[in-house]
Amino acid sequence: QVQLVESGGGLVQAGDSLRLSCAASGRTFSRFAMGWFRQAPGKEREFVAAITWNGGYTKYADSAKGRFTISKDNAKNTIYLQMNSLKPEDTAVYSCTAQTYTDYVRMTGTAWGQGTQVTVSS
Repeated sequence: QVQLVESGGGLVQAGDSLRLSCAASGRTFSRFAMGWFRQAPGKEREFVAAITWNGGYTKYADSAKGRFTISKDNAKNTIYLQMNSLKPEDTAVYSCTAQTYTDYVRMTGTAWGQGTQVTVSS
């Protein structure tokens, strides 16, 4: 089992930045990659970004490209999501997930954290 704990969410104004963290523990070696997803009220969960543990290959949703950066610290089993130029439409609960290779390709997830709320005011 993989345990995931997110942190770093909060209330910010449009144009501000936030850095989310996701600490992984447990059987992390069995996972190919880690990803960030978000879910806004009344909407389905959507993919934001992902990064492979080995090689650090990344992928982003179109809404995140140019504003968000996903990174990792293998020694700490932690991934980050640096979010710049935040917009009100970025408001959502952000969750991290441990991904198998199939999850990474399909932009889905298997094990999930509890999520952290990001609220962007206009």
